[in-house]
Amino acid sequence: MALAALLVAALGTACGSAESGSPVRTKPGKGAEAAGGPAAPLTAEQQKTARQAVIAAAKKWKLAKPPLAAPPAPKTKPEITTRDGFEVDSQENLPPVFTTVPTEDKVVFLTIDDGAEKDPEFLKMMKELRIPYTAFLNDYLIRDNYGYFKEMQDAGVTLDNHTLNHRYLPALTYEQQREEICGQQDVMQREFGKRPALLRPPYGNYNEDTLKAAKSCGVKAVPLWNAEAFPDRWDYREWDRELHPGDIILTHFRGREDWKGSMPDMIRNVMKTVTDKGYAVARLEDYL
Repeated sequence: MALAALLVAALGTACGSAESGSPVRTKPGKGAEAAGGPAAPLTAEQQKTARQAVIAAAKKWKLAKPPLAAPPAPKTKPEITTRDGFEVDSQENLPPVFTTVPTEDKVVFLTIDDGAEKDPEFLKMMKELRIPYTAFLNDYLIRDNYGYFKEMQDAGVTLDNHTLNHRYLPALTYEQQREEICGQQDVMQREFGKRPALLRPPYGNYNEDTLKAAKSCGVKAVPLWNAEAFPDRWDYREWDRELHPGDIILTHFRGREDWKGSMPDMIRNVMKTVTDKGYAVARLEDYL
């Protein structure tokens, strides 16, 4: 149990700070497929042209090296199960909670939380570099500019649920948690035309009621993270402080008011580490 508490608390500072609870250890649950299919394959000539564009964009955006190309989406998606130590009671019937996708591909997955910073340069950078990512959004932060995230969605980014108001869910009743999660599902349907398949609970904290509420709202899986990136540093969940195949990377929509750098600075730091270690950034939804 002490190990489980450490694992959950290790990166519990995401999106601020909150008390970290340790889930009860029970039988791991079975995974469920999340929505979102692979992008249409490119022809050889299209791949060559796209690669040349990425190399040019890497120079423009001052990346140390161009991003490595991700392999094709797997034909058979891996089975997603709850990470050992992250279970709750009745986990077998609830959405799986995981930090890494089981794969032998040398890929990682970039996820970005909240929605506070709306940097237009970031949108240009990611589109030109063709770096896939998944956004987990809070309504209280995005409601002043839904259009920014609609532009993101139009570029192929999947928009997922981070709750309405970024509250510490384990302190809430089941009905309150359901309001936070299902309420955000309703917002996403209204503004973006789709109810998300994925939930990331604020601070990475959850309990059995969280997963029950999420399931009742149509959530299929609960991806957490194994590493967190900033413009000037990395934090890691594992003791070896390394990236591993299938690791989920967390970062945030933040700017110079909160960080030692901009969102493009953060991406430069992410891509330097990822590329230097021989990893490509892949689309999370291709593996779920």
